[in-house]
Amino acid sequence: MSKGTYLFTSESVSEGHPDKVSDRISDTVVDAFLGADPYARVACETLTTTNRIVIAGEVRLDRKKCGARAPMLKPVGKGQPKINKPLIEKLARAAVKDIGYAQKGFHWKNAKVEILLHGQSADIAQGVDAAGNKDEGAGDQGIMFGYACNETPELMPAPLQYSHNILRLMAEARHAGKEKMLEPDAKSQVTLRYENGKPVGCTAVVVSTQHNAKVDQDDVREIVLPYVEKVLPAGWMPPKDQLYVNPTGNFVIGGPDGDCGLTGRKIIVDTYGGAAPHGGGAFSGKDPTKVDRSAAYAARYLAKNVVAAGLAEKCVIQIAYAIGVSHPLSVYVDTFGTGNVDEEKLARILPQVMSLTPRGIREHLQLNKPIYARTTAYGHFGRTPDKTGGFSWEKLDLADELKRAFN
Repeated sequence: MSKGTYLFTSESVSEGHPDKVSDRISDTVVDAFLGADPYARVACETLTTTNRIVIAGEVRLDRKKCGARAPMLKPVGKGQPKINKPLIEKLARAAVKDIGYAQKGFHWKNAKVEILLHGQSADIAQGVDAAGNKDEGAGDQGIMFGYACNETPELMPAPLQYSHNILRLMAEARHAGKEKMLEPDAKSQVTLRYENGKPVGCTAVVVSTQHNAKVDQDDVREIVLPYVEKVLPAGWMPPKDQLYVNPTGNFVIGGPDGDCGLTGRKIIVDTYGGAAPHGGGAFSGKDPTKVDRSAAYAARYLAKNVVAAGLAEKCVIQIAYAIGVSHPLSVYVDTFGTGNVDEEKLARILPQVMSLTPRGIREHLQLNKPIYARTTAYGHFGRTPDKTGGFSWEKLDLADELKRAFN
């Protein structure tokens, strides 16, 4: 985007948004399989609607442990639970309960759960598996993007980060019992004014939140206002008539009861809020052999370290793959005219400081762990790495090496 004066808007959705409920269940399934077998293959899709959850897709565990013909129905190791339909149903219900759904139209205990998972296609497996001199191939063809900018401490686009933060604070208060009138489903949207390519103020905020039927819209507005004020920088609050809270009116019926949810429909919310390109592939429900997920994480990791190293104020990286082929077809870098180094040289150096093969990405970022359910709300990026390996792609441990590469 060229420098100048303009407005830019990004949105976020809460953990209780129907699509996010589906993402959470799908990644809970991924975590269950990876917890049993770090090299499990999972491609899980979830549909949620009024008191119904449908889980479908393809899975594979270690055949020596599980048997080639029954990838879901055998024990997977001493002390491990069976990865079977009862366990998956139990985990799905627990995820819905943790989000906070115990409503008549969508209840963690009463919803009907249908599980339609089956074994991974042998045709896909032969392209992805390592064999002989063949390294592990990409789980699909496609292009993946990573982005970082210096607009926030998280090196994320400010409109998206503020949108995430508003909903996260509201959810934390709801879970803590401080906001008993709020329900799980919510959306936010933040519009910022940019001058010379930098955010300088907020012109509008939209927050739509599901609520208890006992409160009116004025009460909901008073509940929401402090969270917006806490997130926006001092002096950035928009005019009162540009703070829209539940602009359509009552929002009592929400979540999957109000709107059908599907895994992978909030890909812009998951990434950069429209401030950078997206390759089109969703993340949730996929094990890390799927480059839709792992290579997008790697691209973010590299872009963030480029900006943290001071090599550019903003950076987008594209990586392209062919299914079954280990090495990327191309690596593209754009610093939008903010770079202090040659972009072509940077594109050559990045695959040298980190292997961009599927195996190299998984090993470098240690992705073969049950770390994915926590990614499904409030963005996969701009998060804090945790001690158990979650959000490893947010680390800044390559910044010094990149600095040295350019003296």
